[in-house]
This record gives sequence, C-alpha cells and structure tokens, in this order.
Amino acid sequence: MRRGGRSLLLGLALGGCGGPGDGAGGPTEPAAPATEAPAPGPAPASGAPGRAPLRVGWQTTWATEAQLALLLRDGPFLADQGFDATFVPFSYGAPLNEAALAGAVDVLFTADQPALVLANKAPQWGIIGRLMYNRVGVMSALDGPVATPADLRGRRLAVPFGAAAHRAAIGAARGAGVEVGADLELVNLGIEELVGVVVAGSSGGRWGELDAVAAWDPAFAELEERKLVRTIHRENAVGLVVMDDRYEAAHPGAGARFLSALAGATQAFAADPLAAHQKLLAEGGTTSLAALQRAAAVEPNLEPSAPGEAPPVPRLTLAAPDLRRLEEAATFLHAAGIVKSPVDLAGALRPTATSAAAAKPGPEADPPTEPPPADGAQAWAPEGRAP
Repeated sequence: MRRGGRSLLLGLALGGCGGPGDGAGGPTEPAAPATEAPAPGPAPASGAPGRAPLRVGWQTTWATEAQLALLLRDGPFLADQGFDATFVPFSYGAPLNEAALAGAVDVLFTADQPALVLANKAPQWGIIGRLMYNRVGVMSALDGPVATPADLRGRRLAVPFGAAAHRAAIGAARGAGVEVGADLELVNLGIEELVGVVVAGSSGGRWGELDAVAAWDPAFAELEERKLVRTIHRENAVGLVVMDDRYEAAHPGAGARFLSALAGATQAFAADPLAAHQKLLAEGGTTSLAALQRAAAVEPNLEPSAPGEAPPVPRLTLAAPDLRRLEEAATFLHAAGIVKSPVDLAGALRPTATSAAAAKPGPEADPPTEPPPADGAQAWAPEGRAP
C-alpha cells in the first residue's frame, strides 16, 4: 500500500492539532500541511491489478482519527475491499479541505464543521459515514477564579475561531447566562500558540491576558494529563468520513466498501488498543500514551469486549444525537459568517451515512460520557441523560 509521503511527527507543543475543528480553512492555525498535496486532478488510473486507486486524506495530529488512519494504511482492510490506497497526510483540516477542492484526494477524515464547510463550497463532496467522537473542552488556570462557565463573565477566552471548540465555548457560556461580547471577550488564537501559552504557565490565575482557553484532543487531553488546566466544560464533536461523489460514480459501491474497510480497522483498534496507540506514538511527537487513551475513551466502537469475545460490528452511521450536532454546527457556521450561504445538511448526507443496510452498523449507541470532572466542569451527555 502506497503511503503518499512521510507522516508528520505529532507537531510542536503537544501536536499541531488544528485540523478537526477548523471551520473554513481560514487563518485560525499557523501550522503547515504535513506534506505537499498531489497535483490536482482525477484519481490516477493505474494501481495494483484489479484494485481501484484511492487517495485518502488524513490528519496526522488528530486523535483518535490518526490511529484509525494508520491501521487502514498499514493493514489489509482496504486491499481486501479492492482498493489500492495512497495515504496523503496533512497536519490539520484547512489544507486538507483545500486539497479536496483541488481534486487531490478522493476520500478524507475530518470533523463536523470542516466537513460541512467543504460540502457547502463543493456539493459533490458528501458525508458517507461516522468516523469517531472526539472531545473538545474549555479550560481555566488551576490557580484561577474561573471554576464554572458562569465564572467566565468579565473574562477573556482564547480559541481558534471556526473550530468546534469555538462553538462549544460559546454554547457553554450562553448556557450559564454569559453572553459573548457583552460579558465575555473571545480572542482568536491558533492551537499551537494557545497550547504554548498554557504550557508556559499561569501567573495570578491567568495565562498572560487570558482567563480561559478552548481546545480539542489530543491537545486537550494532554493538558489535562499534565495537570496544567482545570476543565470547566467538555463535549463531543463528531468525526466524519467524506467522499467525492465523482469517485463513487467511477467506482460504484466504493463508499460502502470503504466503510467496510474502516469497520475492520476499528475492530482491530478495539481488539488491541495499546498496539493502535503505539503505532501513532511510533510516528513521533510529544503526545503521551495516557492522553491518547483519554481521547479514545469517548468512542463507543472502541469499548473493550468481554474476554474471549470478538469486538462487535462498529456503528459507522449517524444516530439522532449526531444529526442534532451537525444541525448545530451548520447553524453556527452561517451565524458566525464562516460560510456565506446556509449549509444544506440534508444535501451533504449520503445514504451510507444514515442507512443501516448500507453501512452495516452496530448498535445505535449514544456516545458515552466520562465520570463528572472535578472543579465544576460540565460534561456533555446525550439528550435526555444527565451528565
């Protein structure tokens, strides 16, 4: 299986994990793509005999997407489904979206907001399935006065604008009666700079002029593991699989077969999570095993099976809570001016994203919640369930 370039190490200062929430490919992150994207154009016609060439765009600094991508890259799953895959690595979502718009990849892994931005700009790109859940969180200094979202009144919070964490921070504040602008000042800060500010340490309960920050895993998990922050709010974003309709038209059934391969990689991850994490750690970087384990704990497809039992068939379809999350993301993108026209969510979904028969999902479980965090943090829970 061709790798299409060398994977970037897990970046600077806990990893340049600016991709999953990056909304519009705007100037929210300073990182560069992990590799030069292939020249624009249709997928190459050549490949292994009897297999369809496929270019997979993935993000090297996003847990637990990166572990799944590496299992697919190095395992037999795609070849077994008739693909000759080249994996094209990117350090975050903006250049990955740009490569998709240029016709340089055929399928990609990204989060809810960048997926909707891509579909809004280029309707031939559609969501074919659910990849995994990932956490986003709002954090304050351990020695500071901000212990709950209500304490954000009169404060300054930094977050990469357009990210899922941006949406989460606004939602957490408003849920506590704190209005952005009138009560809370938001500062647009790239993820690497944001993490660097936190790692440098707080003074007087603040990081310089900042009272709080918002980020996503694995940076979020690493900051928690290092005990550098107090988590005051967390929730889950939805990771997605997005495919170019033109590829599906040229290779009928490609979307469903790709999801079958992903299901195999997900089962391999669930059967031996330590090996999956170590595969990513072997790529380099500074993210810890404990942080990767914390990030993966919210994904129900990775829950351990009973001794002697094989992992269940993963759920790769979008359940009702996922669709509500996507609706929230679509509304946020337009209200924030990240996209000029309203997002057509129904038009962005392909049949495999919601059809049990097409994607062969497992049980429709809501994403699990973690134990309630200390210091007043609010954990996200599915609708109708207490956190």
